[in-house]
Amino acid sequence: MISLADLQARIEHGALSPEAAIGQSLEAIDAQDRAIGAFVRHDPTARAHDAGPLRGIAVGIKDIIDTAGFPTEMGAAIYRGHQPRADAPVVMALKQAGATIIGKTTTTAFAANDPAATLNPHNHAHTPGGSSSGSAAAVAAGMIPLALGTQTGGSVIRPASFCGVAAIKPSYRLLPTVGVKCFSWTLDTVGLFGAGVRDVALGLAAMTRRPELVASSALAAPRIGVVTQAFAGAPEPSGAEALQKAAQAAEQAGATVRELAISEIIAEAWRIHPVVQEFEAHQSFAWEYGQNYEAMPPLLRGRLDESKGGTPAEYDAAMEVTLRARQALAAIFAEIDVLLTLSAPGAAPNGLASTGDPRYNRLWTLMGVPCVNVPTLIAEGGLPVGVTVIAGFGDDAKALAAASFVEDALRR
Repeated sequence: MISLADLQARIEHGALSPEAAIGQSLEAIDAQDRAIGAFVRHDPTARAHDAGPLRGIAVGIKDIIDTAGFPTEMGAAIYRGHQPRADAPVVMALKQAGATIIGKTTTTAFAANDPAATLNPHNHAHTPGGSSSGSAAAVAAGMIPLALGTQTGGSVIRPASFCGVAAIKPSYRLLPTVGVKCFSWTLDTVGLFGAGVRDVALGLAAMTRRPELVASSALAAPRIGVVTQAFAGAPEPSGAEALQKAAQAAEQAGATVRELAISEIIAEAWRIHPVVQEFEAHQSFAWEYGQNYEAMPPLLRGRLDESKGGTPAEYDAAMEVTLRARQALAAIFAEIDVLLTLSAPGAAPNGLASTGDPRYNRLWTLMGVPCVNVPTLIAEGGLPVGVTVIAGFGDDAKALAAASFVEDALRR
């Protein structure tokens, strides 16, 4: 993989020009993407900018995010050839930091269930995860050092785990979702993929102009609460092994590690996540579902068919549970620094019929808290499995610092 931190250091010291760095990504895309299918399209004439902390950094943009220089087709026939007039604010933030937008990465249709054709770079017989399939795969395959994705259930953290890359789903609304195709305005969150934790920290810091997100060092001895999410069902053996391995490595490196029980109101929030998601989705997709029903991707259309009886009263009750659960979770973070939990049930499933199960991600998306995937082990078939480090709302710097601690501990 291409390390953003390494590229930045080499460019800063004159060992690599920004133009040469972009050239490396273009060569890698030409060499690999025909097999992987991580990009919908890219610009073979892309050039580096000469200023900004992300100069020389090639970035892929998930194809539900508006770009003035590329069509935004959302993986859906309804929007084939759709060309926005303007860049989404997150794209402009990258450009203002000096990044080169090299192309649009593959997404599942409308960032929902219907799989894309992207393959897992580690094992082509397995899914790369979704819905940010192309973004995770492009970084994992060493094509680009940074990519944007989005998460409504588990669409950043899960593909990061399946593809063996670091990723952050930041605190809700740290990055604006204006110009991003809406699924659920309570849940949708823009996230980043990179080779390692420091790489995504550097990318997020440059986009937000928040240098404090790049910790000078990992937390010296974080207090870690391990959450198995029993309410979401048992993980596969590789998922359980990854969580155990990360917890043991962190403890051996000096962290205080203990298993935490989750209160019933937080478990109830996990159960009502679909109520919030589907009620808002019916409004977000009112035009597509109402006026273009036959052209809708079949799995998403089926979800909307099944949930069209949702009522405002059910939604309001779910939002009340959400508020109470967020308050309960905030109280937990008064006693610990971060949570450590599963990024996925296990390694990437075989085949491309499914992008995997987001059941271990969706609670944290609803809670709006920062989540960082840390690659942890390689399972059978050469497939990676990660774990998630979670901090309190707005504590993205702490989440990244603790994730860096876990990452370093796993390398020892």
